[in-house]
Amino acid sequence: MANKRDYYEVLGVDKKASADDIKRAYRKKAKECHPDLHPGDKQAEERFKELNEANEVLSDPDKRARYDQFGFNDPMQGGNPFGEGGFDFSGMGDIFDTFFGGMGGASRRSSNAPVRGNDLRYDLKLTFEEAADGCEKSFDFYRYENCDTCHGSGAKPGTQPVTCPSCNGQGQIRTTNGFMSMLRTCSNCGGTGKVIKERCPDCAGSGRLRRKRTATIRVPAGIDNGQTLIQGSQGEPGKNGGPNGDLYVTVSVRPHKLFRRDGYNLLLDFPISFTQAALGAEVDIPTLHGSTKYKIPEGTQNDAEFRIRGQGIQMLRSASKGDLVVRIRVEIPKRLNEKQKELLRQFDETVTGREYEGKKNFFEKLKDAFN
Repeated sequence: MANKRDYYEVLGVDKKASADDIKRAYRKKAKECHPDLHPGDKQAEERFKELNEANEVLSDPDKRARYDQFGFNDPMQGGNPFGEGGFDFSGMGDIFDTFFGGMGGASRRSSNAPVRGNDLRYDLKLTFEEAADGCEKSFDFYRYENCDTCHGSGAKPGTQPVTCPSCNGQGQIRTTNGFMSMLRTCSNCGGTGKVIKERCPDCAGSGRLRRKRTATIRVPAGIDNGQTLIQGSQGEPGKNGGPNGDLYVTVSVRPHKLFRRDGYNLLLDFPISFTQAALGAEVDIPTLHGSTKYKIPEGTQNDAEFRIRGQGIQMLRSASKGDLVVRIRVEIPKRLNEKQKELLRQFDETVTGREYEGKKNFFEKLKDAFN
């Protein structure tokens, strides 16, 4: 506990900050330190976890009130006054409220309290070039929204939900057995505190309908497969005036026919002939944006690698780029006519052995191994 930072400090807000202030602060900082935008950065991952923990507490009115009163020693939030390995009080709020009627325990959230909407997820497919260069993409997705006919009430137009007669609008029913008092969710209203006598004909009383929406997102240059972009407030609407959820867009990048990605570098296998490898040659190396001239040195060996600076992937939030790493693949001809074979034999007869360093070294080592 001693190493934890104050939740208000983590979000960068004042203790008198409103719910909207906390929401805005969380979204801003979440975009700054999201792990998907900082691959391999352990500090960013820890900051994001710390941020989520702070937001989970401060965005919930009940948890925030207990945090303001108890700090990190709140037994209802899993605080452990008995030290590490001692008894865990997390989740005890409902038990206190059940057996002691809320006396000394956590107060229960009203059935009509604002509830944040559900987050949504979407898999966005990109070409290799779109991910490397960045792009703007529009796509359709579905979400549940308030019914236009009943405006989310679930009741037939001209009528209104009425207070549940079983729980008097509390959403819960208390039963007493001797000195014990227990709360249970009202079965008549399902905990909402309201009963719909005449259901909306369009949504059948649910208050929501599934609708198709279109989102437009700016994909930053350099994004990689599996990384996620957050579209704030594009998720499902909240209930009882609660805020919308968010839309999480996860990127799926199609493989390229020529290039492979290694971080911000591009990898390319480039074939050359035996003659080009032996004599050297100037070749056109393909890049993501055309081609570039490159001088293959004389005597280049198979699997040799050359690095072309600045021809890789653009780094996120930076003008810098990785490199293009070219691996040479020397091709040996498979079908030769008799004239070509004879010429190669004549060539081989003129070779003294010094031209084949690998072969020379191998036989020297072989000789030493058996002497």
